[in-house]
Amino acid sequence: MSDVTSFLAGLSRRSKIKLQLISDAMLVIVSFFGAMALRLESFHFLFDIGILGTAFLTALLTLAVFKACGLYRALVRYVTGKVLVTVGKGALISAVLLYVSSLILDAGIPRSVPFMHAVLVFLTVGGLRFFARQFFRNPEQVGKRPVIIYGAGEAGLQLLNSLFHGRDYQPVALVDDNEHLQNLTIGGLHVYAPSDIERLAKSRGAKVILLAIPSMSRQRRREVVESLEDLHLEIKTIPGISEIISGKAKISELRTVTAEDLLGRDPVAPDPELLSHTIDGKIVMVSGAGGSIGGELCRQILTQNPHTLVLYEMSEFALYAIESELTEAAKRMGYQTRIVPILGSVQHARRLDMAIKTFGVQTIYHAAAYKHVPLVEENVIEGVRNNIFGTLEITRAARKHGVENFILISTDKAVRPTNIMGSTKRVAELICQAQARETSTTVFSMVRFGNVLGSSGSVIPRFSAQIEAGGPVTLTHLDITRYFMTIPEASQLVIQAGAMAKGGDVFVLDMGEPVKILDLAMSMVKLHGLTPYLVEDVAQIAPENGDIPICVTGLRKGEKLYEELLIGNNPSPTRHPRIMTASEVSLPMKDLAAVLDRLLAACTNFDLPEIIAIFHELPVDYRPSHDDISDLIWSEGISVPAQTHLKIVEAANS
Repeated sequence: MSDVTSFLAGLSRRSKIKLQLISDAMLVIVSFFGAMALRLESFHFLFDIGILGTAFLTALLTLAVFKACGLYRALVRYVTGKVLVTVGKGALISAVLLYVSSLILDAGIPRSVPFMHAVLVFLTVGGLRFFARQFFRNPEQVGKRPVIIYGAGEAGLQLLNSLFHGRDYQPVALVDDNEHLQNLTIGGLHVYAPSDIERLAKSRGAKVILLAIPSMSRQRRREVVESLEDLHLEIKTIPGISEIISGKAKISELRTVTAEDLLGRDPVAPDPELLSHTIDGKIVMVSGAGGSIGGELCRQILTQNPHTLVLYEMSEFALYAIESELTEAAKRMGYQTRIVPILGSVQHARRLDMAIKTFGVQTIYHAAAYKHVPLVEENVIEGVRNNIFGTLEITRAARKHGVENFILISTDKAVRPTNIMGSTKRVAELICQAQARETSTTVFSMVRFGNVLGSSGSVIPRFSAQIEAGGPVTLTHLDITRYFMTIPEASQLVIQAGAMAKGGDVFVLDMGEPVKILDLAMSMVKLHGLTPYLVEDVAQIAPENGDIPICVTGLRKGEKLYEELLIGNNPSPTRHPRIMTASEVSLPMKDLAAVLDRLLAACTNFDLPEIIAIFHELPVDYRPSHDDISDLIWSEGISVPAQTHLKIVEAANS
């Protein structure tokens, strides 16, 4: 049967139309003979030349009518109920033509036959098309993967029609938790209850389930996915309703359900006044504009109608990418914002000074930082220079040129840090707090939050890549937990927090409940329709135990089992339900500056023990997870003779 399907599908368009014309001519003739047989209750008329002539003349004229009505312009496998209107018109006209032909040829056809003929033509010609459509849509005939659609509403119906026209998936059933829709037939498919999914998957051979409820809340989506995880089905979803409405995605653009879909919360509606307070009509700069957080901040800022948006970024490619994206978005949405890409590092004081002065910057979001814990642990000097002294330079430039608002993007890793990166971010907070204590027109504030979903270096993209590669998925500890938030929600909250600042504020975002990373890894494997299993060592991998092994590798350098958002336990609420403010210890600029001078000298001299000692001296509450210095150049230096070590240090200093 598949050979027949392949042969028919391989015919040229002209050959397919000829085949339809021949089959329709035969059906019209058969319909006429059938009507005559029903009326006369015999087949003696087959020997009447006049009746045979009438049949063939009617068939030719009916084909001409069908062609004029556009019946042969539609591909059979894509026909919809609209084709019945065309066939119905043609059948009625065919009845009239039959009557006229009978009079011309004096065939003596009974007056009831044309009406019966019209009904039979409608049923046979229309029915053949729907039979052919079903035949071509049969997944066994076209090699499509059978799928179950979860959601029988408007989105589900649109997806159903899209998939029928596509080449990849064949819908075999609809599922919906709405009892009023269950047991109905929608788009030619029966609607079942969610409890029937396992039975349907086995009986229909479905290995994929498609979620077609774009307006579903994250909480409800999480519940649905959790109920499906153990069925060994690959779970895919259509884009969210906002992406569909904005035109960023089509309903047929399916993707695998990701951890981001499940971990993110339903965001609280932003306060329009807070969103626009430090942006609307102003000149705004974002440092680190090409990064995960910096880029999303730029996207959110653009929607609030700034006069100018200055993108400050040291990576040429990242700057090019975000500038191109924002320029295209501004053009598409009709924004009048001027977008200015500036290539530069926050460590370059003169470059910062000129950029802020030239464009008259009024608001700065400082997102530029080295944030990958193991990398900063192994490159201490650059981490300190960028995160601490880069912050010092940009805050000095902001004060010097009277920037109205300065918002530092901080991290939960700054709270009782066990690593260099967290320590540098806490010192960056101390710098902003000290600047706020000085007489200044600039309002300095800090926003502290945890991991954001989908950011560069996040555990989720790494897990996804490992699963796609067949495993193993590497987990640092069975009990490790992290807070997660979507990048858009985090960026909106940062903007709103900055608008509430009075000076020296440390804002803390409500990150929700911490997530156990082991549970996250297990869920991600199951979302791909695979079975996970735990191993303590790569040598224990055994395919008979499951599809994807999860291997525990041990905590990385400087990594904590869990993160905190507060140093003290005294958060105060703000006007936004997911933003709190904390009172944290600070230093006056005079005292801090003296320590920073020593820290800069230690960096210049490549004196890592002194840098560590200064971190212990500052009110950072630095709690390293190990006593060894992990810096790669330092470690290499202490493993070679003293003379070579001296050369390495001199080279690093130069």
